[in-house]
Amino acid sequence: MQEPRRARQLGIVVGGLPTGVHNAITDVAGVRVGHTTIVSGETIRTGVTAVVPDQLLTRPALPAGLSVGNGYGKIVGSTQVAELGEIETPVLLTATLSTFRVADALVTYLLSMPGREAAQSVNPVVAETNDGFLSDIRARPVTEEHVLAALSGATGGLPGEGCVGAGTGTGALGFKAGIGTSSRVATTSRGPATVGVLVQSNFSGVLRVCGVPVPRERVGVPVAQTAPGPVGPGADAEHPGNSCVIVVATDARLDARQLGRLARRAIFAMGRVGSDFTSGSGDYALAFATAEVDLPALPESDVDPLFAAVLEATEEALLNSLFMATTTVGFDGHVRYAVPHDRVLTLLREHGVAGVGRSGYDGS
Repeated sequence: MQEPRRARQLGIVVGGLPTGVHNAITDVAGVRVGHTTIVSGETIRTGVTAVVPDQLLTRPALPAGLSVGNGYGKIVGSTQVAELGEIETPVLLTATLSTFRVADALVTYLLSMPGREAAQSVNPVVAETNDGFLSDIRARPVTEEHVLAALSGATGGLPGEGCVGAGTGTGALGFKAGIGTSSRVATTSRGPATVGVLVQSNFSGVLRVCGVPVPRERVGVPVAQTAPGPVGPGADAEHPGNSCVIVVATDARLDARQLGRLARRAIFAMGRVGSDFTSGSGDYALAFATAEVDLPALPESDVDPLFAAVLEATEEALLNSLFMATTTVGFDGHVRYAVPHDRVLTLLREHGVAGVGRSGYDGS
């Protein structure tokens, strides 16, 4: 089995902007990520991922914006985010039918926090994709303990990627996928600003890497199927529930309207890696800002560098969600195959993509 490697470890560099220290959403100061990965027997491959801004410990809410590329899905709490332009809770990701249990557990967590003893309303933000191909989604195995573990275990540094947390059972662009993250540092008139992205990828289309199409058959990967082995009558090309959730964090001083524009660019980046944006796909991006609000929002002339940053970071996060995933056998013997690194690098070299394989890995 190949070792999971991030895009840059394979010599695949997206764009020209610098990354943060960890090349992750946690490069935005105060933002932590926690995962609970649930693997049980041959049927359960699911989990919970928590994006936790520490600023919510001292502030009632953070400015936020939401963009819906296609609304075949759900984000609990999204109408209040759209109405008020803010989030007041961490952002949690999970599987479709576990969304409501996760939301309930998040409410429990928030009501138990100091200062909320008299709270009578809270707006939990929970998003989902459908991992029912690799996991028995109807079992709804996520419990309150799983959610609290993801929240309490959230840390800085480089988060887990690939088959972890909410990405344990997901697949994208014909391959096994999962969680991915990346960051960029942009220059504004007020100095450098960091944009960090975390994705839960689970959508259809044909993978593109640095603009080069990577269809499964070109790299020798069979369609997803009901049991390991050669493709046969039992093969199943795609599972339902093609979706993507993108969480964007920034330390730039942006208002809710500007954050909505930033979130929209994150959705656009899905096209860079080959999404076909099908009618059954729930494609959502939520962006929040951690900066103090004592200063006015950045002028519109400063937003373009942040747009470039979120496009690059989202594209790379999506690639990381694929390259860090491993072949997974799950519910009913269904299989999702990992992207074969060596064959992708060979294909990129054939197309003249410069620099591939020069970051400590030659594809061998």
